[in-house]
Amino acid sequence: MNCYLCPRKCGIDRKTDTGYCKMGDDLKIAKIMLHRWEEPPISGENGSGAIFFSGCSLKCVYCQNEEISHGGLGKPYTVDGLAKEMLRLQEMGAHNINLVTPTHYGDKIRKALDLIKGQLKIPVVYNTSGYELDTEIEKMAGYVDVFLTDAKYFSPEASQKYSGAKDYYEVFKKALGAMLKIAPAPTLDKDGIMQSGVIIRHLVLPTLRRDSIKLLTDIKESFDISKIKLSLMAQYTPDFCRDSYPELKRKLTTFEYSSVLDHAISLGYDGYMQDKSSIGVKYTPDFSED
Repeated sequence: MNCYLCPRKCGIDRKTDTGYCKMGDDLKIAKIMLHRWEEPPISGENGSGAIFFSGCSLKCVYCQNEEISHGGLGKPYTVDGLAKEMLRLQEMGAHNINLVTPTHYGDKIRKALDLIKGQLKIPVVYNTSGYELDTEIEKMAGYVDVFLTDAKYFSPEASQKYSGAKDYYEVFKKALGAMLKIAPAPTLDKDGIMQSGVIIRHLVLPTLRRDSIKLLTDIKESFDISKIKLSLMAQYTPDFCRDSYPELKRKLTTFEYSSVLDHAISLGYDGYMQDKSSIGVKYTPDFSED
């Protein structure tokens, strides 16, 4: 069957070839772990049950997970094997199942969740770049409880230059609308762990603070932000950026981050800000380890 799971709509038969995501038909996973560096209502005390899928429908020039998103590092899994890993993470005490970059495996993820229906008692988190087809997000109703989505850019020029996706924001807005229909309001348990809802992550990039401000303003004007949690991130790490983009080969300044944060607060966003001490490669999982 030809693949149309992501906005690239390659139409590639992944049984015989690979599409933009660089993945074939088999599930490929780079790492499965208890992840303690997500937002507080996701990681909690025990950690989030993160499953890092190989490949990606975006190719951001500053990706901190480049070896798996661009390079395809990972090991093959069956649908049954994925289902068993989800249950194993639950047994380890994970607060949720955190599907990291799941877009190009949506069909197989649903099959895996069908296999363990009734056995999985913890929420499922869909951790995405935000570059999603709204029609595919709609298929996650009944499977996904929490959407943890990036909102990367407002301008087509920036999204094309840094992620090869001129239509990023247009596509993101449609996908966000679909997410909010499935998870219309944030709910937390007694320990503060999110059980349902939408968290928008926005990473402030060097030189792009004005783009960040436009993005947050437009989301505010288009959606009910009282139903959304914002995670405003300062963790940009220039170590991962390609040398051919010198404007991004520096750290984010305090002014750049603070100006975006102040604007978010003035718009009425609620959520999580990131201490700049959390910037650096030490907060990136080592995908070379089993």
